[in-house]
Amino acid sequence: AAMLGELRRRWRSYKYRFVPWLALNLCRQRRTLRYVPDSSQDKIIADEDVFETLLKTFKALFINNFSRQADILALLPEVKCQYLELLTVKQKQSKVNSCNRDSQQVFSPEEVLFNTLGFTVSRDQSSLVSAGTGVFVTRGFVPKGTVVSMYPGTVYRQHEPIFFQSLGNPFIFRCIDGVLIDGNDKGLSRSVYRSCSRRDQFGPFQMSDESWLTAALQNPLAVGQYVNNCSHEKAANVCYQEFDVPGHFPVELKQYLPNIVYSHDIESHLRCVVLVTLRDIEQGEELFSNYYTVVS
Repeated sequence: AAMLGELRRRWRSYKYRFVPWLALNLCRQRRTLRYVPDSSQDKIIADEDVFETLLKTFKALFINNFSRQADILALLPEVKCQYLELLTVKQKQSKVNSCNRDSQQVFSPEEVLFNTLGFTVSRDQSSLVSAGTGVFVTRGFVPKGTVVSMYPGTVYRQHEPIFFQSLGNPFIFRCIDGVLIDGNDKGLSRSVYRSCSRRDQFGPFQMSDESWLTAALQNPLAVGQYVNNCSHEKAANVCYQEFDVPGHFPVELKQYLPNIVYSHDIESHLRCVVLVTLRDIEQGEELFSNYYTVVS
């Protein structure tokens, strides 16, 4: 038994250099990628609606953590005034709805999501046999045409190096134009994301969110990489939609964007992918997508 255990340990450390193993597993992993024709479209809702949902959610998260934003707000006096007005309105509403007279009440990110959009989503054991982790609507109700989660990860453009990160990695998402998003929160993928995120930090301004790599999410929408593919028994109830973050996206809210570009010197909009509901989804339902079909 000890000898067998040692052989297994050595195989795990060596197998990535074994060409037949690479060929076999790259073939098997093909179905984890999203292959779509160049002419396909994936706009279920307007980009403006995606933008407004993210803006609304991120502003609520920002205000909820207002006391921790001092360094950022010190550099943005005009923005600080706007958030102070929003915070004052929120505090007045809280006093009406409760008898709590303490200072600002801080909620968990999941509670902020529920108070803002009317639902929460979280990771749990999938209802599909042998599917591993899935994503569920754990509270509330999600109407059709709603952004219900985001696909986090490092964004690679065509011809950028992703070979070693892709080995045995079921979290590679392929966009229509060939852009790839690596949503793996472990191993080399995790290290690359953290390195790129810290590289792009500008003073107190974080250009992306690293918390999706941990169990304590600051952006509770950043669980889309764990949404499982549909089956004959479980029809798709969400679909992917690509979204380029516009240049005028508020810099103070970029700390909640769960994506970062691999190449720092490329001037273009950050690619994000959101999951949009195809029908109304009730509390307790698991989210299922379709890796191979794009609704046009």
